[in-house]
Amino acid sequence: MPLPRRPDTTRLYDFNSYWRAHSGNFSTIPQYFKENGYVTMSVGKVFHPGVSSNHSDDSPYSWSIPPYHPSSEKYENTKTCRGPDGELHANLLCPVDVADVPEGTLPDKQSTEQAIRLLGKMKTSASPFFLAVGYHKPHIPFRYPKEFQKLYPLENITLAPDSQVPAGLPPVAYNPWMDIRQREDVQALNLSVPYGPIPADFQRKIRQSYFACVSYLDTQVGHLLSALDDLQLASSTIVALTSDHGWALGEHGEWAKYSNFDVTTRVPLVFYVPGRTAPLPAAGDKLFPYLDPFDSISESVEPGRQARDLVELLSLFPTLAGLAGLPVPPRCPIPSFHVELCREGRNLLKYFQVRDSEEDSYIRGDPRELVAYSQYPRPADSPQWNSDKPSLKDIKVMGYSIRTVDYRYTVWVGFNPREFLANFSDVHAGELYFVASDPWQDHNMYNDSQGGALPRSLTP
Repeated sequence: MPLPRRPDTTRLYDFNSYWRAHSGNFSTIPQYFKENGYVTMSVGKVFHPGVSSNHSDDSPYSWSIPPYHPSSEKYENTKTCRGPDGELHANLLCPVDVADVPEGTLPDKQSTEQAIRLLGKMKTSASPFFLAVGYHKPHIPFRYPKEFQKLYPLENITLAPDSQVPAGLPPVAYNPWMDIRQREDVQALNLSVPYGPIPADFQRKIRQSYFACVSYLDTQVGHLLSALDDLQLASSTIVALTSDHGWALGEHGEWAKYSNFDVTTRVPLVFYVPGRTAPLPAAGDKLFPYLDPFDSISESVEPGRQARDLVELLSLFPTLAGLAGLPVPPRCPIPSFHVELCREGRNLLKYFQVRDSEEDSYIRGDPRELVAYSQYPRPADSPQWNSDKPSLKDIKVMGYSIRTVDYRYTVWVGFNPREFLANFSDVHAGELYFVASDPWQDHNMYNDSQGGALPRSLTP
């Protein structure tokens, strides 16, 4: 559940502190809806667990009722993966027979069932509701019903198109995917640190399991959306589907999520708004019919409208508030540590206006607005054991990245974790990729650009 502010505003760079104690009593999205008369409910992994959400998923601030966590969640990282030796392991790759795992179920299946139960209760309630459902997959370990492997035969799985570490990639930019290395099946490969590489046959198995996890998750989302039809809630419920980060599958010789590349910073952002993104369903019609991925007879689905502008997850807060008819919180001043309720993202309401002609379906935004920012911390200039997830006290370098329609530009600068300050005069490394000619971002042009001025929009 994202806060509506950037890391440098919240000063949250690791999972070792609770923002209300560390930074300020900042409002969350569900808290804002709760304070405006909504019944707010949390199912599954919505906030990051532990101290970062006060060991309570930010209750009672954000939620009207206690957050729900699946009982089988506690088995996610235990030895429940049957290996080729017949023994149980804590593996990265973990296709399972659901009937054989503890409790005979999986966390995301339980979350879907609970979410549908809550929808059933809210159908007869006079109060509006805000339901957040956080699914685990495709987070590691890749623990999923084994039948989903059939959708992705191993012989059809290709490697990443750029599976080598690019020659011009600064060492500080590389993530050594240490969390994957801790899994028993990856440990057995005896990979060199930090660059690997992972053998090609195992790379294919990782990619197969990731794809299978995504399809498994798709079925859970499908069941949940289908319940909106069954409960006659589809014409009165706004749906937003997104994720917290992407995941590298061998691109740049990297795995996991700890970088500033597109592959880890781009996420899906899909909205359904009754009467705006789709016509209101007629009586008896289904807007979200469940499509079984194992059914060879596939129904045709009317595609939604697509906007190609660059947007950020910071826009979730103002956009959801506006779509629900609530006052859109004001933009945050600088600094905003003393302001509990404000937002840094722009409102995306213009994309949901009902238009008459197809020519109007895509509105070009102000080019100055078409920028997405990301940042990632590092403890050192070279990859080491804690490069992926450094604690605040260990952060020495911060990578600031901006993405426009034409470029991705990243500058790695010195960072003082005690003062929470980046020193843009202390440049450790830089990256510049031209999207049109280098869509995979493999050819770093930063050093070549230093002879002339950077494009104005890319100047840090």
